Amino acid sequence: MFDVLLIGGGVSGVSCALVLGSARKKSFVADKKIGIITHQKNSSLQEAIINNAYGIPPSKLGSSLLSESIQHLSDSYPHISQIPDEKVLKISGEFPEFIVVTNRNTYKSKIVVVGIGAANTFSIEGLMQYVGPHQKSLSEKQRIQLKNRDHKVTEGIYVIGTLAGWRSQVAIASGSGAAVATDILTLWNGGVQTHVHDNFRE
Repeated sequence: MFDVLLIGGGVSGVSCALVLGSARKKSFVADKKIGIITHQKNSSLQEAIINNAYGIPPSKLGSSLLSESIQHLSDSYPHISQIPDEKVLKISGEFPEFIVVTNRNTYKSKIVVVGIGAANTFSIEGLMQYVGPHQKSLSEKQRIQLKNRDHKVTEGIYVIGTLAGWRSQVAIASGSGAAVATDILTLWNGGVQTHVHDNFRE
């Protein structure tokens, strides 16, 4: 049983995982089991060149950023379980016990975070009732989003990145994932507003 299972190894998913991972020393996080399904095949970053995102050197290939970010997560926070090369097919159950079925395995998690892009090929059974047209994309692109309120789809399920209805920018997707990580940390901290800052003096 995961305490949180992230779906998607793109910008928003890995950003969410990095913030959760960085909170590992907090007492209310120490016993939490965190996992991320790092499927990247359909990421829009595969063909991108990034010139306008804070902290990322100009002309960075999106494909390089994808692989480097997964390595960063592995090196910095090895306690987070990475699940590569699996595609989620179905989510069932309700908070605090969801069942996530992939093309290879079945997992249980108390919280699920979905960040797999806004393509209209989205087909995760159990979430289709939340699908609607993307509100910040041109209609001819036929993008979709999951209906949500401040990233929350329903109790225990969050959506991040472009699938949450945000515009397709690396910086926006990153912030979306980080925001949900702090929402989850706040939940784990008994509702006390929480964030994570690292300090070189520590």
